[in-house]
Amino acid sequence: MSILLIGCGGSKRAAAKKKLATRPAKTYENTNKTDKRDTPAETSVETKKAYEYSSFSSVEEYINHFAPIAKEEMRLYKIPASITMAQAVLESGAGNGNLTKKANNHFGIKCHNWTGEVVYHDDDEAGECFRKYRDPKFSFRDHSLFLTGRSRYADLFDLEPDDYKGWAKGLRKAGYATDPKYPQKLIAIIERYAMYNYDAEILGTKVRDFKPEPSDKVVLHRVVKGETLYSISRLYNLTVEELKKNNGLRDNTINVGQQLNVTPQYNGF
Repeated sequence: MSILLIGCGGSKRAAAKKKLATRPAKTYENTNKTDKRDTPAETSVETKKAYEYSSFSSVEEYINHFAPIAKEEMRLYKIPASITMAQAVLESGAGNGNLTKKANNHFGIKCHNWTGEVVYHDDDEAGECFRKYRDPKFSFRDHSLFLTGRSRYADLFDLEPDDYKGWAKGLRKAGYATDPKYPQKLIAIIERYAMYNYDAEILGTKVRDFKPEPSDKVVLHRVVKGETLYSISRLYNLTVEELKKNNGLRDNTINVGQQLNVTPQYNGF
């Protein structure tokens, strides 16, 4: 009798272990792990304050709020803080994009075998699947994990840690974005807001001023179906009023096929 009981218990334990072994792994978003690779580091009061998310009335306010996180991610993952911050500004519309508001997704990262919550959002195609985060800090951490965990981005980490131009071009080449002007947009954002100084702070190199070179190049955008002045303004990080001024518009009416002057100041954002 005792032999049978022992044998039965062993079988149950073996079955339980097998069940645990086949249980799908949880994402860091839904766990309380303390591994620095899977949870946002909170190493300073400045960084902690940046996690307190709210809406932002200007690009500068958004940048100032999240720059401490971008710098902390650079310390841990060697991704230039300037690149992280510029991508966040561009992909999230400085925190005011629809995807960011409904999913705390600041980098436009799609599902890609994601096991956490998701939302569906129109991007290159209608109703595409995007990752949803319960807090913006997880979006910044997932951005770091996304780039460090995929072989197609491996060459980027051979670049100098402050080579933001190389990173911008490399991201486009590796397929992060389909927009052929993606590198130029990131570079323009970095240079307009002197984000390369975030990299300098982490590397202990000289912080410098940036004086943009004058440019008379005009950037044009052809209006497609479904676009509005607001959606176009977010695409180029302009305000609606700047768009209207650039094009002599008295109201918000635009037509399919119309070409708009979307040239920003400093040839950037």
